[in-house]
Amino acid sequence: MSLVRVHVHYSGRVQGVGFRYTVKSLVPGYDVLGVIRNLPDGRVELVAEGERDELEAFLQAVRDSGLRRNIRDEEIVFGEGQDNFRGFEITG
Repeated sequence: MSLVRVHVHYSGRVQGVGFRYTVKSLVPGYDVLGVIRNLPDGRVELVAEGERDELEAFLQAVRDSGLRRNIRDEEIVFGEGQDNFRGFEITG
């Protein structure tokens, strides 16, 4: 397995609408680990690790979950996995 990390910043109406909880509810369908949190500037940050195909499918599931209407923009950066997550958590 080639571990990859994705770092996503979502902007739009993404705080106060259940965004983080909806994303977390999707996790059991995918082999991904990571964190999602609100940022002080109104964006939501998602950092997740897994295989690239699995991460891309997970990000598409986020878009397809009904959250797309809340997302104005998503900045996605893929990088090398660091293998330091043990689950998927909502923090902040």
